[in-house]
Amino acid sequence: MTSAYDVVVIGAGIVGSAIARELAGHDLSVALVEARRDVGDGTSKANTAILHTGFDAKPGTLESRLVSRGYHLLSDYAEHTGIPIERTEAILVAWDREQLDALPGLQEKAEANGYHQCEIVDAASVYAAVPNLGPGALGGLTVPGESIICTWTVNLALATDAVNRGATVLTDHRIVGVGLDRELTTLHTGTGESVAARWVVNAAGLGADHVDGLFGHHRFTVTPRRGELIVYDKLARALVDKIVLPVPTARGKGVLISPTIYGNVMLGPTSEDLQDRTATGTSQAGLEFLLAKGRALMPRLLEEEVTATYAGLRAAIDHGDYLIEADPAQRYLLVGGIRSTGLTAGMAVAEYVRDQLAAAGLALRPRTALPDPPRMPNLGEAFPRPFQQAELIAADPAYGRVVCFCERVTEGRSATRADRSSHPPRSTDSGDAPGP
Repeated sequence: MTSAYDVVVIGAGIVGSAIARELAGHDLSVALVEARRDVGDGTSKANTAILHTGFDAKPGTLESRLVSRGYHLLSDYAEHTGIPIERTEAILVAWDREQLDALPGLQEKAEANGYHQCEIVDAASVYAAVPNLGPGALGGLTVPGESIICTWTVNLALATDAVNRGATVLTDHRIVGVGLDRELTTLHTGTGESVAARWVVNAAGLGADHVDGLFGHHRFTVTPRRGELIVYDKLARALVDKIVLPVPTARGKGVLISPTIYGNVMLGPTSEDLQDRTATGTSQAGLEFLLAKGRALMPRLLEEEVTATYAGLRAAIDHGDYLIEADPAQRYLLVGGIRSTGLTAGMAVAEYVRDQLAAAGLALRPRTALPDPPRMPNLGEAFPRPFQQAELIAADPAYGRVVCFCERVTEGRSATRADRSSHPPRSTDSGDAPGP
């Protein structure tokens, strides 16, 4: 059985869902195809959940441009949909002379990226901002715009919005083969069902290179980069109200301490290149490494109770920037190498993909009327939760039925009754991710 669409987007993480939402705002039939059993069930659900300003991106790159644009797009979208964001700010801490000497260069990089709010501060100012830091900090760089956000709500909002705009979501549809002809591309799935499309967008994350290979390309290789994290109890939240960042290296952003939108405190991540693209389990070595880092960064944090540990896989590639390229002859567009900044950049990536598709020959006519964005229930501790809102419970009793008592999550958490019928959650299992 084959269903045909104008565009099929492969991968229903934040980036793929944002692309499907954007394209569904035009006179197109759009399908969002996901290998797993629910949207956002891969990298998108297991990250540090930080809304980045892009201050430390490499200037002049596509990533820098799209992270900066995505920061403003997602901030605005969150206001309309109820995605919880806390403007916690961040402080990047230098622990040795080399790191201290790197701060002016990081400030210059931020300004080259169009972000002019960073300020170099001395050790006394660092400890005034984060009194519970361990001894030895020499100075810091403030980043007032860095924020924490709920990654699940972002993904669910974008996917639900796409469905409300007319897109079809097909889960449990792993792409295993591609058939090309002059009019349609046939995507063969592991279910035996095929999906046909005039255009295909590959936003498959960890599997993007495999899908790219099915189209005959060998442009890049994805290396799963595991990041393990430790989540501390909500009682630890009093220790830190800002994101505490390390001085970044070529390897990555390093180990941070951050409050979460759910009221916990998070320590991590590690950074370990693997071969297994399913290895989302934590390791003894990884947790010991984080505990050693935490003992130096904030000794008092280790006295608090650990609520959870988890690990996520980032799609690192052998390419220094986002890899977004269209092949007009195949009616195919690759979205690869988005890495951990995809949460922030997702909506800007969707705009860029739209423009690349138009330039490659896809006719795009905006719809004259679009439904309002879905209003999502709040999962953040800094704002009233659904179980605390009598009006919400009166309109839908599901919001009064708590299904997770430790985190006070209600049955109606994913959306209103109307929105749940558009894209209901496939599972109540939170899997590898932090929070509720």
